Amino acid sequence: PVLASEQYPQGLGPTVPALKALLPEQLIISKRTFSCCREPRFMTALTALQRHQIIICGIEAHVCVFQTAADLIARGYQVQAVVDAISARTAANKSIGLKRIQQIGGCLSSVESCIFELLETSAGPEFKSILTLIK
Repeated sequence: PVLASEQYPQGLGPTVPALKALLPEQLIISKRTFSCCREPRFMTALTALQRHQIIICGIEAHVCVFQTAADLIARGYQVQAVVDAISARTAANKSIGLKRIQQIGGCLSSVESCIFELLETSAGPEFKSILTLIK
């Protein structure tokens, strides 16, 4: 399952069209709070999924991504931050955000690591499909 958020799209602009096209409209939750966890619609949707392991990505590693990760960890979720799917306006801010996530108990990972963890085996047809994407 996927949940997505947009930080104040009226002022900062909406999710980029290429990404938005991959997500059902109802899964994109607009917010003004930096942490997704402080947006009631997000927490309602997350709770309904009944998942305890969260893969997180996004922009502004040191602000929205970090604050969301911190709130999720405080609520007992296991958080995996996907380093190559997280950004910030500066390399220093990205580094600081990721270090802080790790310091509070989050796990750092890569897109490829996440993919293979989710697949668990090369035996299924999904493996061949994924190989064409990552080669």
